[in-house]
Parts: sequence; C-alpha cells; structure tokens
Amino acid sequence: MTQAAISYQIKILEERVGEPLFVRRGRRAELTVGGARVASRLATAFDEIEMAFDELTGESETVLRIATTASIASNWLARNIGSFQAAHPDIEIELEVSSTVIDLAEARIDVAIRTGRGDWPALKSEHLAAVVFTPMCSPALLEGRRLPLDAREARNMQRISPQDRWWPIWFRSAGVEIGGDLGRGGIRMDSQATEGQAAIAGHGIALMTPMLWSTEIASGRLICPFANMADEGTAYWLVYAENRRHTRKIARFRDWVVPAFRAMAASPMIGAIQGQDPLM
Repeated sequence: MTQAAISYQIKILEERVGEPLFVRRGRRAELTVGGARVASRLATAFDEIEMAFDELTGESETVLRIATTASIASNWLARNIGSFQAAHPDIEIELEVSSTVIDLAEARIDVAIRTGRGDWPALKSEHLAAVVFTPMCSPALLEGRRLPLDAREARNMQRISPQDRWWPIWFRSAGVEIGGDLGRGGIRMDSQATEGQAAIAGHGIALMTPMLWSTEIASGRLICPFANMADEGTAYWLVYAENRRHTRKIARFRDWVVPAFRAMAASPMIGAIQGQDPLM
C-alpha cells in the first residue's frame, strides 16, 4: 500500500473507534495512549493469525528455528541435536547463532537458549542449569605443577579476555584482592567458544563453564587448575513466546532439551568439578 492509502485506512479506523490512535510529529507517527493500550493485544492476535496460516501451509510444524550463543551452539547443541532429529525426522532444524538478544517475534525464531535471569517480558522461560564458571587451560600450560593452584597465582598468569566481567567475580569468590586492575592487552575474544579454543592451544587461562566443555575435560585437553567456582546468579534458559507454548514442534523440542541439558549439568564428572575437585 502507498503511504497515502495507509493514512486513509488509519483515518477510517480512528473514525470507527471514535478517538485518535496516532499522533503525527512531522513525518513520524507515534501511538497515543489509546493506541498503545490495544497495540500489544492486536499484535498477539496477528501472531495467532500468522501461526494459523503457517500451520495450514505446513511450514510451522516442519521447520524449527533455534537461536543461541556460539558457545552453546558449538559446545553442546551441535553435538547433541542429532538425537532430537533422529526422534523427530519430520522437523527441519535451522540454527541462528548470535551473541545479541534476538526478538523472537521479529526474527521468526521459535525457541532460544539464553543466559540470564529468566525475566524476559512476554516469554516463557524454562530453567536449564545454573551458569557456573572457573578458569580452565591446557594441561601443557601447567605441566609438572601440583594442583590445585592458589587462586592468587591467576593474577600473574596469561589470562584470555582479561577484561571479561567474570574475572572480578571469580577473584572475589576466591578471596583475592585485585583492586581495579584486571590487566591490559592480552588476547581478547568475543565468545566462550573462541576463548576455549585459545585455551586448548595453550595461550593462557580462560573463564569458562565446565559443563559446556565436558568432552574436552574428559579427553584431557582442558583442566580446571583452581578449586573454586563462581557464579553471578544467572542460568541457561529455554525461552519461547508465551502464546506459542502449545505449538507441537516447540513442545517436542522442550520435552527433549530440558532433560538433556539438565542431565549434562548433573553428570558425575561435572559434579566432581563443581564439588571443587580439580581435574588433571
């Protein structure tokens, strides 16, 4: 529709409801109080209409779009998603990897695995596991040294992403005073996935979540040289739009991912690490 046609339809709508829905500010239009009051409910209604037609064409039930971070995608989801698809061969998986929070409605994403506190508006959040982290590195970096190391030694070690917000939290949990100096330079990475690869290559210690690296720990490519773990009160969550909680493909994925993720977090090896038994 042309701009003039849209303006005409808005005029007809406002005459029908008996009050203005938009305020014109130059070339921009903003919702009035009345317009804002009905906008969210109308958006939900349009979403339901869209879902109805998606289901009619079959796309809604045959394509599952998942959004998550690079760390979760490469270190857990990509390694395990095959078991879900084997159980549901009729569902095609599309994976969106991003470090930013994606609007599930705008991006046409069905579900996401996020880190946070589970308080995203208009989204249903299913708790998966607490985010617990500790420095990890290649065993070659500490060959011949007795473990666990004193946490104070981490101040003088090569730290990957030294400006990571987790470092002050971890040092504080270990009772180590660092002041305002987290170190400068070094290697800076944009995700735990790349930090982990740098740590495996022997370039330093990186703060990581052990349960996402259980395969590398089990194979001896990574170790946890310090006894203490830390957290900032966040967790991994499965999230999806509240009004889509009964969609069959989402329900199927939820029924698979929630117990699978929790089983990983509760594995004996991860329990030993988080019980402050360093692995060498």
